Amino acid sequence: MYTDDKRHTNCVCISKHYFMPDKATIQRARKDKQQGKAPSTQAGEFVKSEIDKVRAGKHGVRNTRQAIAIGLSEARRAGVDLPQPKKGTVSEKTRENARRESAKGRKHEPVSKTRSQAREKALKKESTEGASPRALSQQARSAAAKRSPADRSKAAKKAARTRASHR
Repeated sequence: MYTDDKRHTNCVCISKHYFMPDKATIQRARKDKQQGKAPSTQAGEFVKSEIDKVRAGKHGVRNTRQAIAIGLSEARRAGVDLPQPKKGTVSEKTRENARRESAKGRKHEPVSKTRSQAREKALKKESTEGASPRALSQQARSAAAKRSPADRSKAAKKAARTRASHR
């Protein structure tokens, strides 16, 4: 699932510095998988790592959803078995990218150096406001509002059961 092999790292090279999900993030995701947690929980480790990078000022994002998308992309490339979004929920381009990232995660293909440098350069020009507590709170509220009360209740009950079993 996750690779520690030097030849097959999913790294981003910028001026001889390698940016990739750090070992601690991969270890936390691996631990989540061993505990039988859902792929979305495993991917959450990568999203949290991305939010922390933005807050630390390593780069910026246009909005909170971009930070989440980058984290999910890294998770897929690291081998988390995260399904692509359902048809109709996002654009076909996004679904195709998710499918491609999952395939790259299975093959452990390295990321293009040129492309990575361009990505970092573009993100450095963006604001870090997208990872602020207020922006994250707003995103969480708007995402929850799109779900039905029954769905939210079911998710809360599942979370309570998971917490109780891992104490």
